Amino acid sequence: MKITIIVGLFLLVVAGGVAYQKMQTEPMELATSYVFEQPRTLAPFTLADQFGNSFTNQTLQGKWSLFFIGYTACPDVCPTTLNKLAAAYPKLQKIASNVQVVFVSADPKRDTQAKRLDYINFFNKDFKAVSAEHTDLFPFSRDLGFVYAMVGDDSDYQVDHSASYVLVSPRVEKIAVFKTKPQPGQLPQIVNAELIADFAQIVASWH
Repeated sequence: MKITIIVGLFLLVVAGGVAYQKMQTEPMELATSYVFEQPRTLAPFTLADQFGNSFTNQTLQGKWSLFFIGYTACPDVCPTTLNKLAAAYPKLQKIASNVQVVFVSADPKRDTQAKRLDYINFFNKDFKAVSAEHTDLFPFSRDLGFVYAMVGDDSDYQVDHSASYVLVSPRVEKIAVFKTKPQPGQLPQIVNAELIADFAQIVASWH
């Protein structure tokens, strides 16, 4: 009887271990994002936020940071995206209270500190709005995987830029990218429900 009980307990432990291992190794079913197999530590950078405070690697320590690049004169993608992020933010906070949304301005010439402050306050006062001269901004953006380019020569130039989001972990590592799903006749967007669901899985699996 004792041998039977011991064998039974052993089999339960083994079965539980196999199930746990399977749970750990099975890939996440993500709807709109890609998680890097190897997180990528961000190179040292220095930008400034909408209050003129220094924004560096240390600013990201201990926080989940969701980055989006654009510019305040953007006619469509940026305001649409920031509206969507403002709507998603309370649910993201329930998943990780230490989450922050960071808008990166790719137009430092026109997007002054005061302009970035007014712009981001319209959407959410808790969001960051950062920028720097192109000599600092370009390598930082490239490190995140963003691209941007000025289009036009006069003062009404536009800025072509990425529409994806990039997630940086509390260890200041680039961990995932949330990708848009282009649809004919519509702006490239990321569905909030998919963003929130993917974010929850990524945070839960992070270690």
